[in-house]
Amino acid sequence: MAYGQSGEPRKFLEAVAAIIGQRPVGSSICKIQLKPLKMALPTEDFTIGVEEEYQIIDPKTRELRSRQQQILPIAKKTLGEDVQPEAQLSQIEIATPVCRSLSEVRAELIHFRRELIAAAAKDGNLIAAAGTHPFSEWKQQQIAPKERYQGLMRDYQQLTRELMIFGCHVHVGISDPEMAIQVMNRTRVWLAPILALTASSPFWFGTDTGYASYRTEIWGRWPISGPPLIFSSHAEYQALIEALVATGSVEEATKIYWDVRLSERFPTVEFRVTDVAMTVDEAVMVAGLVRALARTCYEQALAEKPFPATRHELIRAAHWRAARYGLETELIDVEVMRAVPARELIEKLLAFVRPSLEAHGDWDEVSSIVRKTMQQGNGARRQREVYKRTGRLEDVVDFIVAQTREGID
Repeated sequence: MAYGQSGEPRKFLEAVAAIIGQRPVGSSICKIQLKPLKMALPTEDFTIGVEEEYQIIDPKTRELRSRQQQILPIAKKTLGEDVQPEAQLSQIEIATPVCRSLSEVRAELIHFRRELIAAAAKDGNLIAAAGTHPFSEWKQQQIAPKERYQGLMRDYQQLTRELMIFGCHVHVGISDPEMAIQVMNRTRVWLAPILALTASSPFWFGTDTGYASYRTEIWGRWPISGPPLIFSSHAEYQALIEALVATGSVEEATKIYWDVRLSERFPTVEFRVTDVAMTVDEAVMVAGLVRALARTCYEQALAEKPFPATRHELIRAAHWRAARYGLETELIDVEVMRAVPARELIEKLLAFVRPSLEAHGDWDEVSSIVRKTMQQGNGARRQREVYKRTGRLEDVVDFIVAQTREGID
């Protein structure tokens, strides 16, 4: 029986909806509407901040190289504290300042990539942006000495040893926590097509995994990861966080690893679903789509429009499909509960966020990069094409390094 149709499942849903102030609408899929907000709402700026995690590469072997501690002091001379360590010594992370436009995002990412590549070169290394390394293995990696990462090692053991994955996180400024929760609730159904566009991790330990984003599968083994459930209020969200900490399930709130969450450090909604983008263009595309999605959902929440109360299982299935196939076949349209061609769902996403993209003057730039990606393939497809031509994973690494530099010189 379809979720939300007549019968006992619908009676159960109506009972739950009555408790949390939601109402089911329609016959084939349940839609919910949270209780109207009583407070005056601030005007949001929808600022953007981007974090990217990079690979440190040995130029001779093309293996990952544990030179984080040597590169960081060099990079900090030009990038300051916005260049940071990551869990493995073969990883390094940057975080842009708060940006108010996509042009600022582009300029900052070009600046950060250029300076980090230069700092790595002074130590005899290369920098690469992709969700996984094509052939390096965990046994050759070292965990960073920072207490946060040593704590991960104590708590999660082998999961931490194998944490050789590289993501992109986009923060969107939303200061009101109740509205931030509503944005989380509404954006969760749109994350899978964004993942499919940005997938860049087909190889793992020298093997073609068959996945477009194998990083998603590695990360999915971690507790409190993946797409979140719907929350009726910020109080309910906080109560769950507090319960997870109190039970020792997580050490503290920053170790909640959902694909979209409220940041504990900033007044932002943080989107964590994508592989790191290989090119600056693709990173700008992700930032533009995510901000437009957040703004669209914010405005719909203000207007008290109902939204799909999609089952968590279906959203997880949609994320798995996006990670497995990327743009190569059908994706799951969770709103209508059927598989559709990837291009069709991407176009539906663009139509959904177009008014917000146009309001920021971003439509032409973002839509053109999306369509270019649809035509030439995401990072996973492009890596596979190199391997098909040459049969050498070292050539795939060289290609990733070149893509990381594209547009910054």
